[in-house]
Amino acid sequence: MNTVLKKPLPPKNVYYRRLLNSFLIAVAFLLFSLTIGVLGYHYIGKLEWIDALLNASMILGGMGPVDIIKNDAGKVFSSFYALYSGISFLSAFAILIAPAIHRLLHKFHLDIDK
Repeated sequence: MNTVLKKPLPPKNVYYRRLLNSFLIAVAFLLFSLTIGVLGYHYIGKLEWIDALLNASMILGGMGPVDIIKNDAGKVFSSFYALYSGISFLSAFAILIAPAIHRLLHKFHLDIDK
């Protein structure tokens, strides 16, 4: 006997609220990640604010650096930030699509049980 609770699919307003919450969490996480990059490139990489923003945005988006970092500490920061950015961008995407995947799997589960 299947012991899983059979709950109906939540209404669309609940789904949309979950989508909005996931979107806000993903945006907050990306802004936090961008802030780390901007501060690091400015203070450690010795770039101007606008150049630090550009570099952090390009790394976080997966495009690669724009400015050449001249000091060793900046290069080390840039290396770790690039590794962090790859993981954080994928994590933010996973947070964003989690409600849609959950609803899809839930719907398939309900269809199979019928």
